[in-house]
Amino acid sequence: MDIRGCAAVVTGGGSGLGAATARRLAAAGARVAVLDLNADAAQAVAREVEGIGVACDVADAESAAAALARAADAHGAARVLVNCAGIGVARRILGRDGPMPLDAFDRVLRVNLLGSFNMLRLAAAAMAGLEPLADGERGVVVSTASVAAFEGQVGQAAYAASKGGIASMTLPAARELAQFGIRVMAIAPGLFLTPMMRTLPEEVQAGLAASIPFPRRLGDPDEFADLVLTCVTNRSLNGEVIRLDGALRLPPR
Repeated sequence: MDIRGCAAVVTGGGSGLGAATARRLAAAGARVAVLDLNADAAQAVAREVEGIGVACDVADAESAAAALARAADAHGAARVLVNCAGIGVARRILGRDGPMPLDAFDRVLRVNLLGSFNMLRLAAAAMAGLEPLADGERGVVVSTASVAAFEGQVGQAAYAASKGGIASMTLPAARELAQFGIRVMAIAPGLFLTPMMRTLPEEVQAGLAASIPFPRRLGDPDEFADLVLTCVTNRSLNGEVIRLDGALRLPPR
């Protein structure tokens, strides 16, 4: 897809991978709506990319629909949706205080998995009504999984389940939406230098980076954004989960 002049929506766009993606899509010529639970962060990135910033709870049907409507009012219906909104909670199934609270597990799945599906279903409904482009293409959805979907570590049951759901959802969604000319992809990043990672001590960051075969460093959010753009522009990419991890395979702990 040639995204010059096309409307794009990036969830979790107020920071980290989402912010880098919003900047990359805008640099390629897209009109970008930055959605984030943090309205101030969304608007700050939106000012950078000359787009629109909208507060959005991706796991809430009404909030997501309202955010997409605001984005469509500003830029038209989106042909590109990138799901970067997500949270991570490190909790053991059986900890010192007993079993993991069910609401902690539920919250991670709601934001990461249900939120990604919620945005996909709403965006796809709008994309299906658009005029087709080359090869009959109408839109692209790229969601964010994780290497934890495949090698979840101790304490990552909730996070791994949520990201595994995104990975498993990608192919059936691509098959179902193919009739409308909508492609569905997912990226499974490894260890990236996001704001959450920056809060860790430098020695911890260095230890994590040393576990990556090559390049032996934490991933740059711009590298994630570059792969998003490739997923959007290459029409043969569909129904696939791409690992972006420097050949990293997570150990049990």
